[in-house]
Amino acid sequence: MNTDPLTGAALPSSAIQRVLFIAPKVHVYQIPPATSTKGYQASTWTANNNKLQIFTARLRIIETSIPAPEPSSSSDDEENEKVSTTILLEDSKSGDLFAAAPYTSPRAVEQALDSSRFFAITVVGEGRKAVLGMGFEERSEAFDFSIALQDARKALGFDNANNNSNNNTSGPGRKSQKEEPGAQQRDFSLKEGETISINLGGLKARGRRAAAEKSPDQRQSEHEALFSIAPPPGAGGAPLLPPPPSAKSVKEERRRSRQNFEQPTAQELGFDDGEFGEFQ
Repeated sequence: MNTDPLTGAALPSSAIQRVLFIAPKVHVYQIPPATSTKGYQASTWTANNNKLQIFTARLRIIETSIPAPEPSSSSDDEENEKVSTTILLEDSKSGDLFAAAPYTSPRAVEQALDSSRFFAITVVGEGRKAVLGMGFEERSEAFDFSIALQDARKALGFDNANNNSNNNTSGPGRKSQKEEPGAQQRDFSLKEGETISINLGGLKARGRRAAAEKSPDQRQSEHEALFSIAPPPGAGGAPLLPPPPSAKSVKEERRRSRQNFEQPTAQELGFDDGEFGEFQ
């Protein structure tokens, strides 16, 4: 039979419990209050030869789901069940409960500012609350612990509540869309037949005055120059280039070159077959 992790009372038979995370060994510290609103510094817990360490425990994260006792007409079944998550610090040998931290808000577990392996957790017991330090020896275990808490936040709806609060709140001087229902976006697109004129600072006027000062012959020559290709330099009296040689003439030239080429001797090629050569 399942029992409540906090009180030890028996749960309904329809209740479902599952272990989200387990670590066989974590170190628990009695830490001083936070000196700033930013968070806790784990370096202050482990200083002075770990004099603040009070216990070495086994850690478990238990998720409990209790369905609604009566069926509801609502189609969303998740709204009809009660889900809770509890972090348990137990004796690693006997299994006795040392401290329990109900995960009722993201502030119940805070990661240390100077280390990813240390956390500050809020434990409850006998109507009292206390903040204890907790440290993992392995960084991988601390990472898995953070992932398990992330899954628990999704099941508990913490992330959805934070997103809704961020969307509903507005800063100073900021107006929501509901406060301005009559606000409409203006249409700056051009209608049919409309044009846009741009003043280039008198460049167009100066260009017109310069064109008016030119004579008709100058304007005609400039117009012809725009639509004609100028001849290459020296094209007036330069002779034309000779045509390329034919294939027959190229072959004759190569044949004469091979006939005039002197063949290298055996000595020049490195093969000495003379009187003192290798082959006699």
